[in-house]
Amino acid sequence: MAEWTIGGVLDAIAGVIPDRLMTVCGQRRSTFADTADRSRRLANFLAGRGLGAHRERHTLANWECGQDRVALIMRNDLYPDAVIGCLKARTVPVNVNFHYTPREVNELLEYVKPSAVIYHRSLGAKFADVLPPDALWISVDDGGVLPELPSAVRLADALVEGAVDQRISPSPDDVVMMCTGGTTGRPKGVLWRQCDTYTVSMNGADHAYAAEIAEKVRHAGPPWFAVSPLMHAAGMWTAFAGVLGGQTVVLYDNRETFDPKAVWATVEREKVGLMTMVGDAYAGPLIDELQRNSYDLSSLFAVATGGAATNPRHQQALLEMLPGITLVNGYGSSETGNVGFGRSQRGDTRDTFELRDGALVLAADYSRFLHPGEQEIGWVARAGRIPLGYFDDPDATRSTFPEVDGKRVVISGDRGALAEDGTLRLFGRDSLVVNTGGEKVFVEEVEEVVRAHPGIADALVVGRPSERWGEEVVALIARAEVRAAVTHDVLHTHCAAHLAGFKVPKEFIVVEQVRRLGNGKADYRWAKSAVLREVTPA
Repeated sequence: MAEWTIGGVLDAIAGVIPDRLMTVCGQRRSTFADTADRSRRLANFLAGRGLGAHRERHTLANWECGQDRVALIMRNDLYPDAVIGCLKARTVPVNVNFHYTPREVNELLEYVKPSAVIYHRSLGAKFADVLPPDALWISVDDGGVLPELPSAVRLADALVEGAVDQRISPSPDDVVMMCTGGTTGRPKGVLWRQCDTYTVSMNGADHAYAAEIAEKVRHAGPPWFAVSPLMHAAGMWTAFAGVLGGQTVVLYDNRETFDPKAVWATVEREKVGLMTMVGDAYAGPLIDELQRNSYDLSSLFAVATGGAATNPRHQQALLEMLPGITLVNGYGSSETGNVGFGRSQRGDTRDTFELRDGALVLAADYSRFLHPGEQEIGWVARAGRIPLGYFDDPDATRSTFPEVDGKRVVISGDRGALAEDGTLRLFGRDSLVVNTGGEKVFVEEVEEVVRAHPGIADALVVGRPSERWGEEVVALIARAEVRAAVTHDVLHTHCAAHLAGFKVPKEFIVVEQVRRLGNGKADYRWAKSAVLREVTPA
């Protein structure tokens, strides 16, 4: 069986069903032939400007990258085309969260060191001061009135320049970089061979012949609707699973804030069969809208959530209001890919996950792999097709991707156990991460900003349950002086100047002293308890 490139799969599909609608986003409706041609032209443009692979994979350590990186600061429109075009050029597409502040994006770009940046024009002004001056800038028109940044190349012009084919031979070993946060909030780029992420997270396979792909995609079901943003791994993987399966994929037009009315209207208009979203941040407003208004959702057979946990109460409400659907809870991470799925229907709810190939549970001491029915709670892990490692970080690569019992594995950081039937029971993340509305917040980064305020002596940041966001960020603060003017509004303004909105604490709780352990480390057990006791806010 042969390993495939993602661009090769897309081109094979376009050769069979060129006129089938591939993506819908706002007013843009693109066929498979449209995207195959756009991605080819973008690849030619990048290659013509000297970008591509400069060292082959077999000459590199797992944390090294011998290809030019291309940072994508993009909304959903044309995101698949940009990713595939970069891969066809043998460059590395790198996701950048456009909700970040310029300071945070600057930190990420300094780490990634991109040779090019593709951005939607309306985002250009926000990040103009931190875009690498020696990089190639490509601007994507998203209907805004802002002028082009100086020296930027319009995507439309790049596609014209890319009409002339270059000599490019992409490899299955070429990588995709999925950026996630580190334990201190500093960025980490997870390096996946593209053939591995295609197989593990995009419902792909090693195909013997292109005819296998043709047979797979010849008959399509109803459209999929990727409501979640493609700049996150969960959103991109879901959309690409549909696209590379020959489905029509509707992308949420996220130029505006999330609008539950627009979501249900789109499901009704496009006769969507499968809809994917991110946990409580989406489920709550969608349920509220269904309670207010009615829609013809008879085409909808499944709703899938991933990227963040969904409150059981919200899951039950969806099953009651949409009794014909299957509710699918997806579980995974940027490091593991799709690990498993939990499927529930009305009257038959499940709280465990069916594991995909390679998923397993490692004993707490890393000594062995656990078997179904054992009582021990271990670490969720995966063997087989896993990432190479973390870009430019040999130490983190060795610790997160160790060899156990002769197998190279990736350890997720989540604790779990195997039920008698072999399904996974998930107990939660062991590291200091708050997952709020599908966004990961690393508490030490927020603490650093809070402590920088002159009125704060010390601070700890934790998450607490939230019906709206699944979890929300809360800070425990000790004032530098008892009467220091550090009200909620003052601290909120201070944090918002340095952090993305989703990282800013929802509440600042004043305590007499922040507790630390004898070794000086934070006592997060105490902090969690203090937050749940609802200490008087500032």
